[in-house]
Amino acid sequence: MASLKDMRNQIGSVKATQKITKAMQMVAAAKLKRAQETAENARPYAKHMAAVIANLAKGVSGDSAPQMLVGNGSTHYQLVVVATADRGLAGGFNSNIVRAAREFINAQIAAGKNVRIICVGRKGRDQLKRLYSDRIVESFDMSGTKVLTMDAVKPIAELITAEFLEGRGDVVTLFYSNFKSVIAQVPTSKRLIPADVDLSAAEDIHGAVYEYEPSEEELLETLLPRNLGVQLLASMLENNAGFYAAQMSAMDNATRNAGEMINALNLQYNRKRQAQITTELIEIIAGAEAL
Repeated sequence: MASLKDMRNQIGSVKATQKITKAMQMVAAAKLKRAQETAENARPYAKHMAAVIANLAKGVSGDSAPQMLVGNGSTHYQLVVVATADRGLAGGFNSNIVRAAREFINAQIAAGKNVRIICVGRKGRDQLKRLYSDRIVESFDMSGTKVLTMDAVKPIAELITAEFLEGRGDVVTLFYSNFKSVIAQVPTSKRLIPADVDLSAAEDIHGAVYEYEPSEEELLETLLPRNLGVQLLASMLENNAGFYAAQMSAMDNATRNAGEMINALNLQYNRKRQAQITTELIEIIAGAEAL
């Protein structure tokens, strides 16, 4: 049985841990507000970009349509982009994204597809490396990036484009976490190539007919690679907000659990101390009576 000194040391250790988790919760809460605002501000831009591409896509068809819009006619080579955080201590945030990606990867492998993986974020890379080390094309560490911008995602977009153009990625699918609220981050998949164009997102032009100069095809050839970067950036901003929300919740739970553990340990300590004092008093009284 632990001595009183051991129990005091344990209580002190849990209190120190509680201070750390409380501090991390406060830091995550402060960063969450900024990350949430950034993610929400990026949504209209991504939405309008999708609307522009949908408008242009209505006017192209057949062989003239850009390959990034309609694909190259094959689905054999599947390129999977898995975006997670570079840090942990956020509950199941990273694991949930990886689990969704893993289910998709296994289904594609079972269907006889050639699957290759791009990892964005160390946590996803570390988990996937144990299972698919021979399928990982490249991994990107974003821990040194303080502010997510188009420049930050440009190397990822360029690699994806190169893989597609060189025939090593017929279909490109992105996995990330969609930020819904502080308590809800939903692992989500998004097809990047061929572009997942929602024609219903096209803006209502009230029956007007537009003639484009240059043509729709030429505009799409320029806009689709840019749209790829926009979708990547928007998804990673969603990821960033989701990570801080998950970390704040995880550290809040850890702080409360530490408090409950401290209360339980204090109760055990007081009972043991009381029992020890009672025993000492009984021994003193028994010794006095013997004299």
